[in-house]
Amino acid sequence: MKLSINTSVTSSASSQALFILASSDNLSEVKSNYQIKDLDTAISAAQFKASVAETLTLVGQVTQNAYSILVGVDQASELKAAKLAKIAQIIIKASQKKFKQISIDISVLPNELHYLFALNLTQAAYAYDEFKSKKNEFSLTDIELVSTHTSLDAAQISLIEAVQQGQNLARDLGNCPANICFPEYLADQARALAAEFPDVLKVTVLEEQQLADLGMHSFLAVSKGSERPGRVITLEYKANPDQAPIVLVGKGITFDTGGISLKPGVGMDEMKYDMCGAASVLGTLRALCEANLPIHVVGTIAAAENMPSGHATRPGDIVTTMSGQTVEILNTDAEGRLVLCDALTYVKRFNPAVVIDIATLTGACVVALGKVLSGLFTPDNELAQEINLAGEESFDRVWRLPVIDDYQDMLDSNFADIGNISGAGPQAGAILAACFLQRFTREYRWAHLDVAGTAWLSGAAKGSTGRPVPLLMQFIANRVKANG
Repeated sequence: MKLSINTSVTSSASSQALFILASSDNLSEVKSNYQIKDLDTAISAAQFKASVAETLTLVGQVTQNAYSILVGVDQASELKAAKLAKIAQIIIKASQKKFKQISIDISVLPNELHYLFALNLTQAAYAYDEFKSKKNEFSLTDIELVSTHTSLDAAQISLIEAVQQGQNLARDLGNCPANICFPEYLADQARALAAEFPDVLKVTVLEEQQLADLGMHSFLAVSKGSERPGRVITLEYKANPDQAPIVLVGKGITFDTGGISLKPGVGMDEMKYDMCGAASVLGTLRALCEANLPIHVVGTIAAAENMPSGHATRPGDIVTTMSGQTVEILNTDAEGRLVLCDALTYVKRFNPAVVIDIATLTGACVVALGKVLSGLFTPDNELAQEINLAGEESFDRVWRLPVIDDYQDMLDSNFADIGNISGAGPQAGAILAACFLQRFTREYRWAHLDVAGTAWLSGAAKGSTGRPVPLLMQFIANRVKANG
């Protein structure tokens, strides 16, 4: 999807449709600007109130376009960012199969919402039909945004288009079935991405014998139950190689049965989404390459499949992590932290400026925050503020939960240095998972994003969201801006 920004609709004669965002208090202004003689009559006949996402079609009544439609935003001055997605979806749904190029007059929107609305349009335009025999026949390729005053510029448009490319990749990988998307498939996707951008991207893939040689026995405790061998995949984006890198670590459990601690069968199909943290890392790296930002970023993916078998880890088994700490595996369905702890130790070799891990880690985070906000855990107040700001700017928001030493005793084990869950029951599950990871991150600045609630949707809208690619890209872009 290509975006452009112009000051008037007349600059785009090639647009096949015009959508005019209208508030309940600017309809007279719309009538005047577009010289719509019979607008009052049409509004009265349709009882159009300009409520959010309400539409009114004006065929042949606006001179610039044969097909025009008003789209309500209610009170523009009070419009919340959460409503923008609904408005974007209405426009994309009305356009996707009918028009190749459209214009959208966004003049009524507050200036600070222009960027978010443009981003929402690209997100609404996504569809996944890889395994359908009848493919989607979408025509829409170009959207012109029209406003006499806007903060949007070419650089921001370029960033939005890059985020779209990365977020779409993350969504594609998340939606891909686990019989296709297994650890080696993720490695192949990383290799293909590096081949596409050889000047800035370097890929390294570690196989299980190499992982064993490094002492990553916690990771291997998860992968050994599967016929599909695990992989640790690293992509290094070196547009500014002298800089200490931002390191992103993604949980890549390509299917999670729970292992010997088997999950209930209902809804288990959605456990293909347990690699969405890894997908977001790959998506962010693609977006970085598309945007060509001058920064140093490393993405590391811990990819494994968690299966029950004669080789699978048993509850009560004890393993030694790459850090030398020992872990009693009390529940094999708490496997994400087992692969991540070794990956978090591994990335110390990059001397990171900051490490952010992204994981669909706990159902407890879904209980706490639902599908709206991702969980943020970090002992670093300044880093928390930085991530929170990026989340607000990209509307890919987070909510900070505690990760403090008061909880650490709940992970004590009688037989090892640490248990992978608490022996005290289900209380504080998301916090304890973060506290477990914290034990492997004491030597650098670190934050943990639990995206178990936000990485995908269930029900009629089932599918990957590609979150938190927008958040991560905004965080990185803000760092670039801060560094001058």
